Amino acid sequence: MEIRQSNPEAPVAERESLQVVEPFSQVLSRHGLELNRGHTATLQINCGLLCNQSCKHCHLEAGPERREVMSRKTIDEVIAFAQRGHFHTIDITGGAPEMNENLIALIEGVSPLASRVMLRSNLTALHAPMREYVIDACKEHHVVIVASLPSMNISQVESQRGKGVWEKIIAVLRKLNAFGYGQAGSGLELDLASNPTGAFLPVSQAEAEKKFKPHLRKNWGITFDNLYTFANVPLGRFRHWLLESGNFETYMQRLAASFNPCTVDGLMCRMLVSVSWDGHLYDCDFNQAAGLFMGKKKTHITELKAPVPPGTPIAVSDHCYACTAGSGFT
Repeated sequence: MEIRQSNPEAPVAERESLQVVEPFSQVLSRHGLELNRGHTATLQINCGLLCNQSCKHCHLEAGPERREVMSRKTIDEVIAFAQRGHFHTIDITGGAPEMNENLIALIEGVSPLASRVMLRSNLTALHAPMREYVIDACKEHHVVIVASLPSMNISQVESQRGKGVWEKIIAVLRKLNAFGYGQAGSGLELDLASNPTGAFLPVSQAEAEKKFKPHLRKNWGITFDNLYTFANVPLGRFRHWLLESGNFETYMQRLAASFNPCTVDGLMCRMLVSVSWDGHLYDCDFNQAAGLFMGKKKTHITELKAPVPPGTPIAVSDHCYACTAGSGFT
């Protein structure tokens, strides 16, 4: 499918969606809404685009061939930024953050600075025995593990994430349970995140959790704390798949038709700042993938001496429909 580009200087995601949906910024205006920053409570850190998988839904196009990895120098700068920012939550992501050789230094550096530290994992990156030290460090510092599990259907999971990953996922979840994660009273939180495996929207979060918990407990002996369901964002590898499969227009229209103005106040970008592997600031991880810098200005963490002030406008594009569809992406 070919989509004409009306503005060659616009971000890629915006250029390819302007022809099929009303611009997201226009929808906000029509509803009398503005998307501005509130109190910035969360620092999200992208450790790099290196990953052991090449998932079809990845908005960052992370994979084994990527060489963009956060250096120890930038990690030290991020820790210093966290000290200045007084964040409540530190959210560590990737790629596969476990593949950054400086991950433990980052965990040790930020853990005393925040009430809650989270590590996002695809689980298979923790499968190798050589990475058990990551689980040890997470347990020692009470890091919340948010693990990706798109579906309870084995064929759907392997279609999205690669053949043979299901057994690795189950093995790592069992290992995390053995360490105490997801076990009542342990204080070690294990959450699952589920994305649809195709060009459709997720089911209700509460409904999905009611199915995931008994299924994993009964069939695999696995327990966890919370399940979060999110729509796939039409960026990166997922956007390429949508275009190649002829699903792009339908998916964008489905997202736009599901716009829920009630989600805007709770969007993560209103209370989060995202740092890329090279230390630049974005309003969220999706804007990072789209190349939309925070405030539409390229700013390095070393340049920001104080927290981002409330009221600062958030950069938007049409991929933002994914975060405001249905129950939203909070």
